[in-house]
Amino acid sequence: MLKDRLSALPPSRIFPWVFHLVLWAVWLGLPFLNAGDNRGLMLFSLWMLPVSLAKIPLFLLNTEWLIPRVFRRKGIGIYLLALLALVAAFSIFGQFFKVSIVPEEVRGKRTDWLWSILPVIFITAISTGYGFIVFLLNEDKKRQEEQQQRLTSELSFLRSQISPHFIFNVLNSIVYLIRSRSDQAESVTIKLSELMRYMLYTPQEEQIPLEQELDYVGNYVSLQQTRFEEDVAIRYAREGYAPDFFIEPMILIPFVENAFKHGVGMIVDPVIEILSKVEEKEFTFRVRNKVAPDPSEDKDASSGIGLKNVRRRLELLYPGRHELRIEEADGWFDVRLRLQLKAH
Repeated sequence: MLKDRLSALPPSRIFPWVFHLVLWAVWLGLPFLNAGDNRGLMLFSLWMLPVSLAKIPLFLLNTEWLIPRVFRRKGIGIYLLALLALVAAFSIFGQFFKVSIVPEEVRGKRTDWLWSILPVIFITAISTGYGFIVFLLNEDKKRQEEQQQRLTSELSFLRSQISPHFIFNVLNSIVYLIRSRSDQAESVTIKLSELMRYMLYTPQEEQIPLEQELDYVGNYVSLQQTRFEEDVAIRYAREGYAPDFFIEPMILIPFVENAFKHGVGMIVDPVIEILSKVEEKEFTFRVRNKVAPDPSEDKDASSGIGLKNVRRRLELLYPGRHELRIEEADGWFDVRLRLQLKAH
């Protein structure tokens, strides 16, 4: 039964069990092994067994109470005073037990205080080293968990910002279609419902297949092609196939949505180009659109929210594994994203 319980524990939980079993087996058994055929030393070790067992509470008091509580809250000075008092108390107990309880013929000449203090100091040293290692590891684990919680909260906030922003832009497109081309309203509404379903439910997942995200981008582009027809030159190309690679959901659409928001309107011969390419484990996504001579006229209060959010999400989710370049030159707004992909 104990073996089954230990096997179910993670390595970080097994180590303390193994450490304590080995330490106390050696601590309690070593005096008897050293006694050998010496009957007097064997009897003395047997009588002093309660004192040896008392070192277990000493160890636990230091590692489970003094270090994580007294040291953490009061500092090194108070901790050392408390540790000194603990050493003195257990040394006095050992000496008192040896002199008052152990028969004189068994203890012989072993009444020196050194025999009572040294074992206490030895266990105190081991427990202090072990306790501080565990304390530092736990502190580091707490910092990592707190950082992960902050990252998770920040990502949730960023996703919640992207969805409403995107919804408003898609609804503007569908309203335009219903007013101008009512015969296409039904098919476009179905496409919109698919987009909305993807947007509302997929972001709850940590990662999705890359092909699924690209299909979503394709559906959005198709919706915009229906809306603009020949008024906007829309070029969308996909190169490579990556069924085994996964990506963070809704990480690509802000670039496309931004291109359609700012790449049409007061622009002569508007052009939007979208290219996705998979080569081995590298994914490249590029979006280009013409911009107005005075882009400031096309800005609004929400302009840039999607790009800022996706930039931050990339920093959090793909540290050291992405390259994002956003440039505006010669009348073009150009976004280039490179991701190092991982297979699931």
